[in-house]
Order: sequence, then structure tokens, then C-alpha cells
Amino acid sequence: MKFQNLPKKLKLIQKVTEMSQEELARKLDVSFVTLNSWINAKSTPRDKHKKAIEELYRVYFEKDINESAAFDSVKAKKSFILKESSKRNNLQHILKNPDIYEELLLQVTYNTNSIEGSTLTKADTAAVLFENKSLPGKNLIEHLEAKNHQTAFKYLFDWLDESGAKQTINEQLISKLHLLLMHGILDNAGNYRAHPVRIVGSNVPTANSLKVPELMEDLVAEINSESADVIAKVARIHSKFEQIHPFSDGNGRLGRLLIIAMLLRENIAPAVVQQDQKQEYLDALNKSQLKEDHGLLEDFICDSIIFGIKILNRNTLVS
Repeated sequence: MKFQNLPKKLKLIQKVTEMSQEELARKLDVSFVTLNSWINAKSTPRDKHKKAIEELYRVYFEKDINESAAFDSVKAKKSFILKESSKRNNLQHILKNPDIYEELLLQVTYNTNSIEGSTLTKADTAAVLFENKSLPGKNLIEHLEAKNHQTAFKYLFDWLDESGAKQTINEQLISKLHLLLMHGILDNAGNYRAHPVRIVGSNVPTANSLKVPELMEDLVAEINSESADVIAKVARIHSKFEQIHPFSDGNGRLGRLLIIAMLLRENIAPAVVQQDQKQEYLDALNKSQLKEDHGLLEDFICDSIIFGIKILNRNTLVS
């Protein structure tokens, strides 16, 4: 193993396990100071510690095909995701474990609505979703956004369960999800827009409304095409969907649900885009759309899937 790869590998182990440096140091039987020095490339581990790091790395990631090649952290994350996802039927694991289903529902609903400007906290969102509470000081639209997302989320998971893993994702499903998400919020919910729109805070041009039906037909065909790299395909599709911006509003929420649908259909754990990483997410989308460079978005989606895996594992990766 080349030494210059060690800091990156140690950081990846921390990312997927959420071990603190203190915990990782104990696992490697070294001091915090020593581990910190390795992570920051200020010193070199002895051979026995290099071997220990490599063995720990292989618990979560596949061995590098070419150790002399430049280290590819996105490739490593993908290998971890595929390795973890292959351990079970992820859709059925979610559906058969109510605690996991509810935690995933809460995390996705809270984060996706917060990204779009909702002021509901995670605790507020849980109260609305699971206790049907009406929260003082919060407007009706925010309550409706949470309940609508719960309905759309359930519809999607029922559809995935009933239709089979490889069922075609079609325009009817996309329109239905939009109708459920924007019911009571948007007059033309479920229908493609017939007017120009712009993405707030972005200089990315959206599609001409007259071209939306044709573009969506092409996009759905691409969604259902075969790909050797599912995560790369999901990043590319998400980028295109958000740039087409087929609906008057609700495209972000719908686009993130479609990511989950595309991943679970391939038995890959769902991605949960976190609101505290909103700017990273938007930056990755922007680069993908303006420069047709999807690498940053692929990396971001990998991190979002890793967070989803932790939910499905009840965060037990370090045990």
C-alpha cells in the first residue's frame, strides 16, 4: 500500500463508520496523537500498523485493483456501497422493519423539506408525521408539505413492493408522485408546466416548457436503460431532471424521491440528502449541469447513500 493513500483510507473508514479519531486510534492500538499525525500525513506508520490499517480498510472496502494507481475515493465509496447493499434485499429490509421505515421517512422528509426552505425542525416533522400534531407558529403549507411527503413516500414504497424491483419507472409514476407531493399546494400538481421557470439561486437554464414532454420521454427511457455504474447513472439522471425542471414547483423534492426509487430498484440502499450539506449539494448539481462534469455529484450521492446505509443498519457499522 502506498503511504500517500493512507490518510485518505483512514478518512474513508471514519466516514462510513462514524468512529471518532479516539475510537479509531483505540481500534488500531495507537495514541490519538499518532493517528492524527497519520491522517494529516505528518508521519508514516510502521509496517505492522500499515497492515492493520489495510485489514480494517478491507472490512468495509474492496482491495484496490491496482495499488500503484492513484487512489480513487469515489470508487472506494462505491465498492463499500455495493458490498453493504448486496447483504440483503434493501427494500424488504425497510418494509419489514417499522422502526427503520419510520426513521428513513423522518430523515428524508425533514431533510428534503428543509432544503426547500421549511422551518420545521426534525422534532417538529416527527410530531406532524407520527402524531398528526398542528404546531403553533408554523404555517399550514409547512404542515402540508410534511404530510404530503409522507403520502408520496408511502406510495413510492408500495409501488416498488408491488411492481417488482425491475419494474419500469414511467411518466405516470412521476406525475403521481408530484400530485401527491404538491396536493393542496399547487393548482397544476401532477401536470408538466406550461410556462418558463428559473431555478432560484442558480444561473442554470431550464428547459423550454414546450420541450418538457419530449425531454421527459427521453429521460424516462434513459432511467430504464442498463448501466454498468448505477450511481454514475443516477447522478446523471438527477442532474438532467433538475435542469429540465418539468413542474412549476416541487422538482427538488420529487427528484430526490426518484433517486431513492432508482437506487432501490437496483437493490442499492437509499440516498438521504442532508440539509446541512445543502450548499455542497447545490454546488455539485451546478457543476454537473453547467460543465457536464458529474464527478462531484457522484461523490455527493455516494455520501448520501452511506448515510442511508447507516439508517438501514441502525448505525451499527462500528460494531
